[in-house]
Amino acid sequence: MSFSDDEIERYARHLVLAELGGPGQQRLKAARVAIVGLGGVGAPAALYLAAAGVGALRLIDPDEVGLSNLQRQIAFADDDLGELKVEAGARRLGGLNPHVEIEAAPERLTAANAGWLLEDCDLVLDGTDDYETRFATNAACVAAGAPLVSGALGRWSGQVGVFAGRPCYRCLVPGTPPDAETCARVGVVGALAGVVGSMAALEAIKLITGAGEPLTGRLLIYDGLAGTARTVGVVADPDCPVCG
Repeated sequence: MSFSDDEIERYARHLVLAELGGPGQQRLKAARVAIVGLGGVGAPAALYLAAAGVGALRLIDPDEVGLSNLQRQIAFADDDLGELKVEAGARRLGGLNPHVEIEAAPERLTAANAGWLLEDCDLVLDGTDDYETRFATNAACVAAGAPLVSGALGRWSGQVGVFAGRPCYRCLVPGTPPDAETCARVGVVGALAGVVGSMAALEAIKLITGAGEPLTGRLLIYDGLAGTARTVGVVADPDCPVCG
């Protein structure tokens, strides 16, 4: 797979990295990544994956851009208000990197449609705050054998994990927590979305290119107020309804 002169200059800082180089950039160009939820996590992640040269991005989100989104969802601007997020996002990402194929799916991912919405994707990045969607995404990834990068945030803290086979996301979260919180309910500092979204994009890039050690089977927890981070292991649940 060859690169145009534009691509060689565009990805110059990647091409000189020993861990990435030409072969890694070719893997990025050949990859198809689904982003479930173009919100606080998905929006910055999409920007960095498009900039990195991922060959195809499938954007999955049923919502429209609202004014309260602009505090953290940096793929959007005032002119996008009222427009479908996937359509506004596709235009923004296409303007950032015309070499990336953008597929817009203005749908809510469910257990019924997850299989075909995530079909032929090499990797899935989930940034939603709805547990039903997270569970459906995880189940589809396990069934398809596709790695899942999961990012979540709220208030001043966030987390990123990678699930590939066992353990899966349901091993970490067996069911909807009784005290489940959303950003709309508890708030979130906008810049935290950039931190978590960027970390999720970085994990996706590592998985695609084979660089470094991804967070497979581990969860990185970031405390923005304290400026600290820790990584914990996720243990496979033998009774997990998805991968057990």
